[in-house]
Amino acid sequence: MTDTIPTFPMTRAKGCPFDPSPELTELGEKGPVNRVRIWDGSTPWLITGYEEQRAALADPRISADVRKEGYPHVSESGKARRQHLQAFITMDNPEHDVHRRMLTRDFMVKRIEKLRPRVQEIVDGLIDQMLAGPRPADLVRDFALPVPSLVICELLGVPYADHDFFQRCSSRLLNRTVSAEEALAISDELRNYLIKLVAAKDAEPADDLLSRLVVEQLRTGALTDVEVADMAVLLLIAGHETTANMIALGTTALLQHPEQLAELRETEDPKLVANAVEELLRYLHIVHSGRRRVATEDIEIGGQLIRAGEGLIAAGEIGNREQGAFEGDPGELDIHRQSRHHVAFGYGIHQCLGQPLARMELQVVYSTLYRRIPTLRLAVPLEEIEFKHDMIVYGVHSLPVEW
Repeated sequence: MTDTIPTFPMTRAKGCPFDPSPELTELGEKGPVNRVRIWDGSTPWLITGYEEQRAALADPRISADVRKEGYPHVSESGKARRQHLQAFITMDNPEHDVHRRMLTRDFMVKRIEKLRPRVQEIVDGLIDQMLAGPRPADLVRDFALPVPSLVICELLGVPYADHDFFQRCSSRLLNRTVSAEEALAISDELRNYLIKLVAAKDAEPADDLLSRLVVEQLRTGALTDVEVADMAVLLLIAGHETTANMIALGTTALLQHPEQLAELRETEDPKLVANAVEELLRYLHIVHSGRRRVATEDIEIGGQLIRAGEGLIAAGEIGNREQGAFEGDPGELDIHRQSRHHVAFGYGIHQCLGQPLARMELQVVYSTLYRRIPTLRLAVPLEEIEFKHDMIVYGVHSLPVEW
């Protein structure tokens, strides 16, 4: 019966902000593929099984094209935004591959590693400012948001002086409750800002990613100025929102695990730091609205027949907690666990392009912040922290801290 189909996304239990919803966990125990109901009344398939998610995300018969009938949009505003701003993450091959290759070399591990000293400089500078500033500090405003924002601005060639503007835009665009009209207006505002920047780069190219796209893609006719701008919108939003949320949410989680925080603070082993980053990505999994797709052919996943035109949602937060997929108890945080095979960055051809950058930034942050401020603590009880239940990307709206 349709009234027995649960609504997705589901509310997390009060007092358990780091864990998936109990209802989601219970649904996963029934089987790896189940129907759910979303905001528009449609009933896509929710994939909770770890292996089933990887199989679906790697299957060429599963489309990421938001324009296809049956695609399970995250919200009305998300539908409007995704269909308005075209980005390679919502394309299928061969179009996806062509556009992604334009950016691949900028995010290769060797190239990203060359940025590590500059990221370290940014992190240390922001910690210096926070230590010299008023207390309590807001770790989101004073540190977690500026770190990746500064990095992606320098990488792209976007003036950091405009960070208030694009952070405001991205925050509204990632809010599930905004109207479609507002989402479209903000999308246009951000796109027009970047179209002007593209024109400036065309007139006077610099040593940055946006200038390279202008020289190699715009001037050759491979992309229009709107397509370059839309690509930049994706990189700008994804490049700071996700990492910023992981910095703040990861710190909040570690403060609830003081023994593991102490070990991370005192270690000089970069392998342990890197391992802790992977475990926090697995344990927290900030993409809590799921990765959304639509079937283009009849397929079978987890023993369930999924018809062409039916939507699918891969719920990574529950896949990353599956018993047997990870050693030990995946419901617990363990910075020694080998968990790099998590699905926090997705899987298949659409897995996150910027994951080398995110990993490196988090490694620098987690190896520096707690060592520089060894007495860091929450300035309010955990129960008073406002978590981002209303946002497409999970985290905290603010994080008052003392030391």
